[in-house]
Amino acid sequence: MDSSTYPFNIPALKDLGQLDFHPRITFFVGENGSGKSTLLEALAMSMGFGPEGGTKNVQLSTTNSVSILHEHLVLARGIGKPKDGFFLRAESFFNIATYMDEVGYLQSYGGKSLHHRSHGEAFLTLLSQKFRGNGIYLLDEPEAALSPARQLTALRCIRQLVTENSQFIIATHSPILLAYPDAKMLHFSSSGIEETSYEQTDHYAITKDFLNNYRSRIERLFED
Repeated sequence: MDSSTYPFNIPALKDLGQLDFHPRITFFVGENGSGKSTLLEALAMSMGFGPEGGTKNVQLSTTNSVSILHEHLVLARGIGKPKDGFFLRAESFFNIATYMDEVGYLQSYGGKSLHHRSHGEAFLTLLSQKFRGNGIYLLDEPEAALSPARQLTALRCIRQLVTENSQFIIATHSPILLAYPDAKMLHFSSSGIEETSYEQTDHYAITKDFLNNYRSRIERLFED
């Protein structure tokens, strides 16, 4: 490994050691460019998912931007093999929806093209209809498609799937999604990857401070 080249030049991934995941919910948190999506992609590919997402049967690759990190991961899983799975990438979900139209595989998506729904409705269709439970689901910034109200709906769907023996690994900036109780949170920073708590995340602290003091914060932000 050359620590001067991508993705090993990302501080959080440079000396990546053993990571233990929560059996139900693990969140990746951190600033843009901190390595969250890169590691999630590598995990997904190590599990057999395609680089652009979807189920393991979907192996789309329309761009050559995948890192080699997956080649350096060794995965260990607990007792029991998931019966379902999905890798969601907000940035390439359009390509997955197009592929579903081309192959005519829409039954598990409510029998309707995902392109005929809003982005948020399409994602909630995944949670409520496509995801069957007893599975492993990797979601990269799912809040990009969801209003705050729909994020609350997503939490209910995730909770139901968790009760059906599912595991989620989610990279997110959403303080709403991060509020899921008893989840494990891994913070990506220049110091590496460390476990943190909800109240210690910038997502919580900055959002809370802004909502409580939005007038003064805006005034200060716009000062010359």
